[in-house]
Amino acid sequence: MADDSTHSGRSERRVRGWLANVLELAEVRLELLTIEARIGLQRLILVCVVGVLGAVMTAFGVIFLALLITVWLWDSHPLLALGVFTALFLGGGIVALLTAQGKLRGLVEMFGATRDELRRDQQRLRGDAP
Repeated sequence: MADDSTHSGRSERRVRGWLANVLELAEVRLELLTIEARIGLQRLILVCVVGVLGAVMTAFGVIFLALLITVWLWDSHPLLALGVFTALFLGGGIVALLTAQGKLRGLVEMFGATRDELRRDQQRLRGDAP
C-alpha cells in the first residue's frame, strides 16, 4: 500500500511539473505575441501617418498644377483643359485604388514568429521534433 502512495505521489508531481511547464510555455508565447502586436501596431501607425501626409501634400500639388494649367489655357481651350484633368484625376484614382487593393492582398502575415514557435511547441509535445 505504501508503494502505491509513493507511486501516485510521483505521478502527481510529474503532472504538476508538466502543467507548470505548459503554463510557463504559454506565458512566454503570449509575451511574444504581445511584443509582435506592439511592433506591428507601431509600424502601421507610422506608415499611416507618413502615407496620409504624403497623399495630402501630393494632392495639393496636383490640384494647384491643374489650376495653373487650366487658368493658362482658359482663354483658348477651357473644355479641353478641364476634360484632360478630369480624366487624369479619375484615372489616377482608379490606379491608386487598384494598387491599394493589390497591396492589401500581399500583406505579410502577422504574428509569424509566434505561429512558428507554437508549431514547434506542438511538435515537441507530440515527440516529433528533436
